[in-house]
Amino acid sequence: MNKSILFTLLSALFIALVGIGIIAPVMPIYATDLGATGFTLGLIIAGFSLSRGLLQPFVGGLADKHGRKRFLVSGLFIYSLAGYAYTLAYAVEHLVCIRIMHGIGSAMIIPMAMAYIGDMSPQGEEGKYMGMLNIALFSGIGGGPILGGFFLDIWGQDSAFYAMSALSMVSLLMVAALLPEQAKSDLMPDYGPMLSVFRRMLRSKRVMGMLLSRMATMIIMIPSIAFLPLLMKAFMNSTGIEIGLVVASRTLVNAVLQTPFGRWADYWYKGRIIFIGSTIISIGVFAVPFAGDLMQLMLLFALIGLGEAVVWPALGALATEEGRHYGQGSMMGVFNMAMSGGLFVGAMGVGSMVDFIGLAWAFYIVAVVLFVSTVVAVRLIGTEPSGAA
Repeated sequence: MNKSILFTLLSALFIALVGIGIIAPVMPIYATDLGATGFTLGLIIAGFSLSRGLLQPFVGGLADKHGRKRFLVSGLFIYSLAGYAYTLAYAVEHLVCIRIMHGIGSAMIIPMAMAYIGDMSPQGEEGKYMGMLNIALFSGIGGGPILGGFFLDIWGQDSAFYAMSALSMVSLLMVAALLPEQAKSDLMPDYGPMLSVFRRMLRSKRVMGMLLSRMATMIIMIPSIAFLPLLMKAFMNSTGIEIGLVVASRTLVNAVLQTPFGRWADYWYKGRIIFIGSTIISIGVFAVPFAGDLMQLMLLFALIGLGEAVVWPALGALATEEGRHYGQGSMMGVFNMAMSGGLFVGAMGVGSMVDFIGLAWAFYIVAVVLFVSTVVAVRLIGTEPSGAA
């Protein structure tokens, strides 16, 4: 049964994330065509992160008590609606509202998938199982931009949004038809009132270090994804397919390497793994403005993907270990709230930096922020016993 659940879950997640990846090369160009500045483009991204971040812990806590399938189906339905709604926008304000709706859907998808995987992960194999989830996630996001660039060049930007809507609906139908409902006996034990659980999490240095690392590694997503199409258009006159290839070089390398680094995370000190991977990411992000052509950009983004492949399974394994003490849904909700917090801080901060000090400095500053945050996070994670208050 676990294998069929795993296959259904990973397949549905892959299909849904292909849809998300398809709009990655399109969204910044679409927003600037509607009049977005660096700040308002950051606001569009921040709307998604804010709604997702605020909802994820509560959705996770409710799912621990009442089951996860209903939230997963609801999130995929909202994804499908959002894909169609993007095509109706004719002002920046509309995009902000749609992104907020999109974030609400996202709050019900990835944390639920991670909680399912966390429940199925045998003791000592957390990194391996989170690696499998990350393969589906990054393969989808990585393959999507290539299709998105193709759609942008051949059929125009609306076609990418229609494709996202259709793929989200396919994923919804798979989950609704094939993923079993959780029986009451299969739900996580009662860990107490939701707010009490959250307070216990936030008293743990280990959890706080993990959340800081998660947040810091997401701040760099904004310059390296959201503003990359603008950099490539401005300095290289790149096509949509070329933008998609650069984005994909990162996420596909990340996906391919999840399995070996997931196994590594199960056998070695996770704090050191996080430090090594985050340092690689920092170097890659810092060097992006120095790239002179498409091949150099692809190599740098492949390097960033390598660093992320090192970090993500280790962080996911730590979250799974802590989830056994606080509830997987609650832990994954808080874990992904940190991700959304990083995206929000990055969107608002980087968007402002682009307007005032230029695009290149945005890359330099977030690379330094990631490295410093990682040093602090690894010290917090330390050797504290899992689940300590």
